[in-house]
Amino acid sequence: MASEHSTPTTSLTGKIALVTGSSRGIGAAIAVGLAEQGADLVINYRTDIKAADRTVAKIKSMGRRAIAVQADTSTLCGGKSLLDATVKEFGHIDILVLNAGMMGTHVMEDSDEAYFDAHFNTNVKGPFFLVKAAAKLFPESGGRVIFISSSMTIASQIIPEYTVYTMTKGAIEQMSRLLAKDLGTRSITVNTISPGPTDTELFRSGVSEDLMRYLASQNPNKRMARPDDVAPLVAFVASPAAYWINGANLRANGGYIV
Repeated sequence: MASEHSTPTTSLTGKIALVTGSSRGIGAAIAVGLAEQGADLVINYRTDIKAADRTVAKIKSMGRRAIAVQADTSTLCGGKSLLDATVKEFGHIDILVLNAGMMGTHVMEDSDEAYFDAHFNTNVKGPFFLVKAAAKLFPESGGRVIFISSSMTIASQIIPEYTVYTMTKGAIEQMSRLLAKDLGTRSITVNTISPGPTDTELFRSGVSEDLMRYLASQNPNKRMARPDDVAPLVAFVASPAAYWINGANLRANGGYIV
């Protein structure tokens, strides 16, 4: 996406971006942030079509193109249908952001096989095979693959109730490093962005108000992150200016973890 003779830019004009799980929360903020830099978007949702349509409308109001595609990216067939819709509308893909995720709150004793499999299918298996299939759709000039992980993979942040969830995030961080070597030969960079505690509907569904207040108090800014705090970093890593960043795990937490 950049050469030694060009001036690196943060503009994404003319780029096609696909963000999984982007109807709301961090995913929606990422999609809007990419559109603000000039990208056209594929918004992926699983069930909430109204939220997806709102995100599409916001992006179109910027003068960018956008479509919403329903697909369960935890399955291979869901990933295929998502990519098929992307190619039908835009012809190729330049930027793939793996944001869709599942976050349950069971300790080991309460974690059965179905709970385990649901997490790994959504957070690890689906993203792996989506990247595998999408890699064939990137132009010869390369592209960007960005995984969204979590600060919970840091030892001091591990919480027993999030054992399985944290295992999946550790897996995608390692996956990202390995794929950076593999796809890097084709000028496709692969990186991970790991937000700290972020005030989203998904996060609030699994924690108490007391824990929310405690997490906010541990940040130097005395608040939890908002989705808009994470989106600008994703937009930069997706840009031509970030061509030499590959295999990195960038932590966006406002100093929550140092």
